[in-house]
Order: sequence, then structure tokens, then C-alpha cells
Amino acid sequence: MHAVMARRRGYEVVQLEREAEARGASVRNFGLVWVSGRKAGPELSLALRARELWAELGARVPGLGFRAAGSLTLADEDAELALLKEAAALPDADRREFELLDPAGVRAVNPALRGEFAGGLLCRADAIVEPRQVLPALRDYLAGDGYQWRPGREVTEIAPNAVRDHTGAWHRCDLVVLCPGAAHTGVAGRYLAGGALSPVRRVRLQMMQTAPLAERVTTALADGDSLRYYPAYDLPGRAQLPPQEAAAERARAQLLLVQRADGGLTIGDTHEYAEPFGFDLDEDAYDHLRARAEALLGVPLPRVRRRWAGVYSEVIPEVAGHALYHRSEVEPGAVLVTGPGGRGMTCSPAIAEETFG
Repeated sequence: MHAVMARRRGYEVVQLEREAEARGASVRNFGLVWVSGRKAGPELSLALRARELWAELGARVPGLGFRAAGSLTLADEDAELALLKEAAALPDADRREFELLDPAGVRAVNPALRGEFAGGLLCRADAIVEPRQVLPALRDYLAGDGYQWRPGREVTEIAPNAVRDHTGAWHRCDLVVLCPGAAHTGVAGRYLAGGALSPVRRVRLQMMQTAPLAERVTTALADGDSLRYYPAYDLPGRAQLPPQEAAAERARAQLLLVQRADGGLTIGDTHEYAEPFGFDLDEDAYDHLRARAEALLGVPLPRVRRRWAGVYSEVIPEVAGHALYHRSEVEPGAVLVTGPGGRGMTCSPAIAEETFG
């Protein structure tokens, strides 16, 4: 996204990518443009601006797979439903395009939901993109004079207005934008560990994707466990939520479900904060997520085709304060941007826009 925003401002862009193709959090996600759960104030404003930019880019770049599908957050029982009612009454509920629905209203919006639930919160502002397609589609959009794509080039040194890659080649420029993702060592390490405390931490998640489901799931879906994690729901009713199931509590799991353009279902996710992270996958977490999805859809899931773990970077509130992500000038003419956390896919175009002012 920084390449897109730089070209909009008339910069010539050379984009260095350490891998042959992006393999990190930029692709290991749901493709959600998620306004509903954002904290009131600057975070919500950033997400809403990003939502505008995603819609604009989606119109120009069909390969992004942008769909203004909205989302449904579903309540299983009375405490979850009461919290959704609180959220629907928030002063900024109109900005989020919230509407509280009873079970019949939920099924009218999303007929694929044949399971049991007490109601749901519709957020019409939420949207979906195809994460495996976004970066190639944006590169195709940028292709031509003024944009160069250099995969397989890892930056090893930063100097004022310049970087050197692992081949020894120097790239001199007006502005370096270093986006290391969750790579907190290497070239970014000296800058992220320069103080007494790093401003960022890494978070590991697990996700999966199924074979195509025979019918359309018209919105993105979230279950009641998502109310425990998103700051928009940090309301008095959150304290009344019942304990999570044991497997969900261990994995800090919430159900998010998005249908891909080919009909497959992307399902997750979990949250692991303590490093060193495991190298293997926790099948109990997958069993829990599968059961939650089947309970809401009311049908067995298609066969799981892919499972993966991912790691993303997020700012540490105790260190970064109210910052939504980390940006710092690490050398004259060189800025480092990372740490958006789980809001990264949602907010990426607005974060890039802010980098260039």
C-alpha cells in the first residue's frame, strides 16, 4: 500500500521484497476490512478512512476482490446479546452502520445461517478482499513507468536516503519506507530494540481454509467470543459474558469466517503472545473453530484443504501508549512502519496515506 500511495504523490517507486512473493501476515489473514470492532476515536476514524480507500481501489483494481459484504456478529446466549445491544446503542453506531437483528432478521440477511443463535449485530460498513490476490493485483495496477518490483532482495543496511540489499547493491532515493512486518530482528532489529523496551511484540495465530461450500455466505461472520477481543465491545456488559470453552480459552480463540471468491471458507483464529512460539499446530483449536462454524451454519463444513500459522506485529499498549501502529524516522530520509496488529489488513491503505501526509 505504501507503493500505491507513493505513486499517487508522484514518486517513482522501487519496491524491494525479501521473498520471491509475500508470505507473511499480508497474505495469512481473512481479507477483512473490519470497521465493526474498532475502538471509538482515532482507531475508528483510521478504519473508516481505510474503508473509503479500499472501496476506491476496489473500483479501480477488480483483482482485489473487494466486496461491500458487511458482517454479522452472532450471539449464542443472553449475555452476548445484551452486549450487542449496548454496541448498537453506541454514539458512533451510525458511523459503523450497526443494526441489531433477531434470528429471523439474521437469516434474512444471510440465509446460509441455519444454526441456533439468539440474534446478531449487522455491520454494513465491513467489507472483504481476497488476501492472496491483493498484492499481485496492486503490482499489476502499478506496472509501468515509475514502478519497479524487485523480489528476492533483502535489505541489509539502511543509511540516510538509501538502503543496501543482500546482493550489495545500493538504492538511493528521496525516501525509504521500511515495512518489516513481524521481522523484528535483522535490519529492523537495531531500531526496534534501541530503547529500554521494544514498542512492538509478535503475535502468532492459526487459521484454516475449506473446500468450497455449496452456497453463498453473504456476510463475514464472527461469534460471541470475538466480543472479548475487539475494543468496540469493551462495555459494561463484557464483564457479564460467561467463561469461554476450555479449548477456546487456552488458544484465546474467536471464530471469524469469510467465504472466499471460489466458495471456500477461511476460518480462524487464535492468539499466542509468549515466545518462543511453537513450530506445530494445535488441533484442539481447530476442532473448536470447526464446531463453532458448524453450529452457526447448521451444516457440516467442507473438507479442510489448508491449515497455517501466521505471525504479525503489534504495538504494545504499555509502551506505545495510544499509538495504533509504530512509525519512526530511523535515519534521515528513512522511516520504519510496523505493528498495526490485527488491524493491519483493514487499515493498511490509511496507514500508508498517513506516512506521506
